[in-house]
Amino acid sequence: MPSLHWDRTLLGITCCAVTVTLWALCIWQLVLRFKTEPTGPVVPPCFCLNGGVCQEAACMCPAEWVGPLCEIVNFCEASTCTVNTSDSITKTLTFGRIIVGKYGNSKEKCELSTVNANTSIAIRMCSREGRIPTLEPPKILYCNEDLDSLASQVETTDFSHVSAIASNTLILTSMPEQLTPHNISAAANIAVQILKMPNISKDSQASVAVMTTVSQLLDASEKIFSHNNLLNVTASLTKTMEKFSLTGNISQPNVAIQSAPLKLSSSTVLFSAQRDTALGYYQPTKLEIQQNVPGLSSNHNTEVQILLNVINNSLSDNGRVGFVLYQNDKLFQSRIYQSRSSFSKQIVSGNIEGGRTSSVEIAFSPKYDTSELQLRDHACVFWDYTLSDWSTAGCAKGRDQFLRCRCNHTTHFAVLMAFQIKYKYVKPLEYISYIGVGLSTAGLVITIFFQIFTRKTRKLSVTWMLVSLCFSMLIFNIIFISGIENQNARNHSSNTTSSYQQYLPYDTASNTLLTSDMVDPPADSWCTAVAVLLHYFLLATFLWTALNSAHLYLLLLRAMKPLPGHFLITMSVIGWGIPAVVVAITLGATYREGKALNYRQEEFCWLAALDQNQNFSMQKPMLWSFLLPVTLILLFNITIFIKISASVIWKKNKNLTRNKKDSFMKKLIGTISIVVVLGITWTIGYLMLISHEDTSLVFSYLFCILNATQGLQICILYTFRSPIFRKKVSEVFPIFRVPEVPLHLHSKTYHVFKSQPAKHSRETFRSTQTSSESISLSTFSNCREKPINL
Repeated sequence: MPSLHWDRTLLGITCCAVTVTLWALCIWQLVLRFKTEPTGPVVPPCFCLNGGVCQEAACMCPAEWVGPLCEIVNFCEASTCTVNTSDSITKTLTFGRIIVGKYGNSKEKCELSTVNANTSIAIRMCSREGRIPTLEPPKILYCNEDLDSLASQVETTDFSHVSAIASNTLILTSMPEQLTPHNISAAANIAVQILKMPNISKDSQASVAVMTTVSQLLDASEKIFSHNNLLNVTASLTKTMEKFSLTGNISQPNVAIQSAPLKLSSSTVLFSAQRDTALGYYQPTKLEIQQNVPGLSSNHNTEVQILLNVINNSLSDNGRVGFVLYQNDKLFQSRIYQSRSSFSKQIVSGNIEGGRTSSVEIAFSPKYDTSELQLRDHACVFWDYTLSDWSTAGCAKGRDQFLRCRCNHTTHFAVLMAFQIKYKYVKPLEYISYIGVGLSTAGLVITIFFQIFTRKTRKLSVTWMLVSLCFSMLIFNIIFISGIENQNARNHSSNTTSSYQQYLPYDTASNTLLTSDMVDPPADSWCTAVAVLLHYFLLATFLWTALNSAHLYLLLLRAMKPLPGHFLITMSVIGWGIPAVVVAITLGATYREGKALNYRQEEFCWLAALDQNQNFSMQKPMLWSFLLPVTLILLFNITIFIKISASVIWKKNKNLTRNKKDSFMKKLIGTISIVVVLGITWTIGYLMLISHEDTSLVFSYLFCILNATQGLQICILYTFRSPIFRKKVSEVFPIFRVPEVPLHLHSKTYHVFKSQPAKHSRETFRSTQTSSESISLSTFSNCREKPINL
């Protein structure tokens, strides 16, 4: 008796110690969450009109509308006008709706017999004066002249015909989505030839038409500019525009130039560009040049700045400065830095005549309309015409509220940015997961100890199937709590994405040329190992639910037949071996050195599921190495569950003598027990795929609560409700003594004799350790009982 007493005491102390330790681990994880991720201010929702979408308390408006609530018209209505064509013929032209700042094409086309057959005969600009969009006079196309003929004409034409050529080039490039590499090459050559003409800046009509053409070229597909034949022509165009910037002041949607005389006393020249939002909508970029300023501006509305530190200013007053601002980098195609996102990169160049610079400082204020990505790294670069690529030589980077750089060159500059995915979490779900998993972990430990240490007391063999299921689920829960979050990714993100750090000195050592605008995670073998273990033990958990399902089928529906030989050994090999094979195949097919994200995610140490655009990918391992096997297992479990429910639990028995209330409760608890142990509640996860946001969120909470607490449910149904467990707890801790209320199960005992067939069976009621553990079926041979237990 003393030995038995100490065994029970040791069991109680062990369960308490393990439970306290696991709960401490859960609380520690929650405390870390509060410390590393302080919740920001609650952003009130916004109300948007005219098809606007509210994102982070701001309305994202369609192109036709602007303003805080998308309430301001940003288009010109459909119109008609009468014009004289090149043949002195009066025609009525019809235009559809035109977005502000864009050209609209006429519905009237050139005749089929002309060079530009089926091309719009005219275009018309919609501009804005104040709040009211207005239409400009249409520009008429000469239908027998295409870009090739215009390119040949511009080389020999006199100054008087330049405007006509520029205007026709503008019209022929007004539909950028239809441009080919050959079209872009011809149009760029025309622009270069016109901009090189002496005093071309005095012809404002031709200059504006050329700059508008360049702006339209920058709206063409980025893939077109990667064509090798465009490399020389784009380089020639950007060099020519740099020289032209000393004489012109023109602003277009995708490109702007600004120039000013260089004062003799100037030691610094600052160029800045900013958007004017005073009227509630974006105005064209406001360009400004200041001289003798102390440094870069701290105005947050400024998108880009470039500061030239001037030395050796000439004694004459003919010096000038010029700047070019490109709203994307399509004319600067890099062989090293590859874009995988749709973000544009602003390019700014500075040019000085009559002096030279000691250094150049640049500041960019990044603005990208997305809530899915966050800035992770950046590089200060200039375009090296010798290399025909970006270079960091002589450039250093610093950081305050802008992305700040310092370089030793006066040419085209940019800040190349790299982004990472900004992961969003539903905080209540996260907390429910940690609390539920903590409770489940404690419950699983208690269940395993109870099954093992009460074997002799219960006079039953250890329920190996249930213990294996609980063990695999327990290991998964422990790894989930302690290691699923990739702290390396979170820490790196928090250290590099703050936009308002204290000013840092310029750092040349850290300024290296990036290879992509989407950063691959640093090597983290620990996170990959955690993902492998989670993958293995969760697959094992589901497979053990299937094996338990098969075991139930054999015991309840084929009770008169013996179990297959070496049943437990076979089940163990299947339960622990098949998940290892699946994990090994998955790793071999996806994991490569430096390509960890082929197998796992970055933010969490779990299987990869989404592509770079955050869409579910059929090629990622989440589908074929987890969801597909789990789906097959769940379908098998559901089939067995329905069969057992219909044939055993809810089958009507006329000989049942107990009252209906108890019978119903017994059946209900038995059904719930099988649902829990077979993991059927995981099917709710498929309902989370419903596109309706509120409905999906409801199923997310339901899925999280039911499955995070699955281990606790098993403990309640298969341990806490057992009379033996209550008895032992009351013996160890008398204060928890609970009156035992036996719950009876209806069972059958079949007597089978060697000498003759079974002639009778007797039905009895007996107390059982739990109404949900199993329906005990016993077979007798020579009147000797051989129990078979779940």
